[in-house]
Amino acid sequence: MPKQKPRWDSICLEGVYLERNLARDLLCRLNRLEGHIRGIRKMLEEHKSCDDILIQVAAVKAAVNQVAVRLVEGHMETCVADSVEAGEGEQALARLKGALATLLRQF
Repeated sequence: MPKQKPRWDSICLEGVYLERNLARDLLCRLNRLEGHIRGIRKMLEEHKSCDDILIQVAAVKAAVNQVAVRLVEGHMETCVADSVEAGEGEQALARLKGALATLLRQF
């Protein structure tokens, strides 16, 4: 019998989510990224140098990677840890492994 894929729609237990400070930090980081992307678009519209634009693209990529790292850390500290304590550790770890595999393919 083939192994079932984990359900991705139920990663966290009911009522469990990221710590409030981390969620706020991630939202701030994403807001800055939005501004940064708008800045890159403006640089293209103004025909700025390709070198300068590439430097900004690299900065955005690094910032997105940091969002991913912080999110994974927070997820492990809350959702995964609570799932393990509730006896659902195997499923939580399987979902985490799948999410990490997807994330790492994109790095």
